[in-house]
Amino acid sequence: ARKEILNIIDDPGIKIIRPANYPKGVPGKGRIILERNGIRLAVINLLGRVYMDNNVDCPFQIIDRELCYLKGQADIIFVDFHAEATSEKIAMSYYLDGRVTCIAGTHTHVQTADAKVSDNGTAYITDVGMTGPADGVIGVEKELILRKFTLGLPIQHEIAKGRAQLNAVLITIDKDSKKALNIQRINEYVKG
Repeated sequence: ARKEILNIIDDPGIKIIRPANYPKGVPGKGRIILERNGIRLAVINLLGRVYMDNNVDCPFQIIDRELCYLKGQADIIFVDFHAEATSEKIAMSYYLDGRVTCIAGTHTHVQTADAKVSDNGTAYITDVGMTGPADGVIGVEKELILRKFTLGLPIQHEIAKGRAQLNAVLITIDKDSKKALNIQRINEYVKG
């Protein structure tokens, strides 16, 4: 993270969140509730711990705390689970099945083909993918990454040139039950 974020992270006028499972005392908040047309949407961000070099609290325990806090305050709950291990993301999907509207995995920059809606109305995808350069290695100039892998030397990342890609998901939600009905992957390319 860049230190400039500290200037805005606690500004109530700016809709930004950080992982809810950061230790106590870290600036910012791990959830936000947005309202539109009388529908309250809660967005929660969590960091995984498997293969991640971070010192965060257990995301499974923290999500229980967050859901308890949100009881009666949110109609739709969207969880962004920023994690490396697919196993940790899949486990979280089972843990939250029927308790949240959507769990969207992030971090790997590569959109997965496993989008689904459970019988309990929870939409899930292991990784949404990324929005950014399409013709590099997870957004970085491919020649630099190839040099790093073939020579083992550190490199300075440069944003890849060329086409751009937009990865996202579109979730259809039942207006009465607030359960997910469908999750559709979006993967679009734009010439650079």
